[in-house]
Amino acid sequence: MHKSYRHTGPRRPVFFGLPHEPHHAGWAAWAFVFTCLLVLALSLAPRPGQAQAMLLPTAQLQIGPHTVQAEVAATEASRSYGLMNRASLPPDHGMLFVFESVGMPCFWMKNTPLPLSIAFLDTSGRIVNIADMQPYSLDNHCPTGPIAYALEMEQGWFRQRQIKAGSVVTNLP
Repeated sequence: MHKSYRHTGPRRPVFFGLPHEPHHAGWAAWAFVFTCLLVLALSLAPRPGQAQAMLLPTAQLQIGPHTVQAEVAATEASRSYGLMNRASLPPDHGMLFVFESVGMPCFWMKNTPLPLSIAFLDTSGRIVNIADMQPYSLDNHCPTGPIAYALEMEQGWFRQRQIKAGSVVTNLP
């Protein structure tokens, strides 16, 4: 007669149903699951530059006869990130910064490789002043009066179209 014996030794730890010891055959399955979760997490993380273009709403603005496609940065996070890490802008594209209240916010170019021009706009969309900003500069560029919006474009865009202080931007959100 044959007797069966029940194993009473120490049990091996199990995590998500997979053995935790590397010498066990299930270790490869655990490594595969971990790798898949890591790849998924990394694929969902925003990429600098790309995330901005894909996630921000856009608005079609008018400045006289000129049309601008502008990404709208209306949250603290999107305004803080702005056009950082962008290598280029399509023609007639920019970023419109929308503020909750009228103020005198200043801008700088940390981590921004593009030379930009910025137009500061009051509540009616009238351009208060325009400033040119150099790539990676920590110099502050401030409005000369209270503003509700700021529009960043490729450097020289306003000058090339003879847009100056006093011009009005319409179709603002």
